[in-house]
Amino acid sequence: MSRIESTFLELNIIGRKALITYIVAGDPTNKITLSSMHLMAERGVDIIELGVPFSDPMAEGPSIQRGHERSLLNKTSMNDILKLVSDFRVVNIKTPVVLMGYFNPFAAFGVKKFFKLASEAGVDGVLVVDMPLEESKQFNESAKENGVDIIRLIAPTTTI
Repeated sequence: MSRIESTFLELNIIGRKALITYIVAGDPTNKITLSSMHLMAERGVDIIELGVPFSDPMAEGPSIQRGHERSLLNKTSMNDILKLVSDFRVVNIKTPVVLMGYFNPFAAFGVKKFFKLASEAGVDGVLVVDMPLEESKQFNESAKENGVDIIRLIAPTTTI
């Protein structure tokens, strides 16, 4: 059972909803991001969403867009993000970490390479906001092979 599944199971047993927070990795620095992740976990956050910076975060509001911009100015890379998660795991092995972002950074890094390294770092899930279902086969297979959950955004009218 994944950390995400066990978190939701525990919360269901006690009748509580999940508190899921979001921050952009590398905003304002990687060191502050890591400290923020630890603070969130210590203060009761159930799942941490760590934003993967992208140059055109079109589905985000102005605050998150600026976070992406600051992170990119710091040249935050996918390797930096995976190191953040790995460093977080040295202290915290319980709180799930989900990387949230747009497909391009994952594809540019290499999907198979990403999931292998993400699993090793302790990433629990990935939420890609702009990946069409019909184009996600390799992404899904690589995630499954490496024990990383895929989290999908769906419309209320979705039937599958």
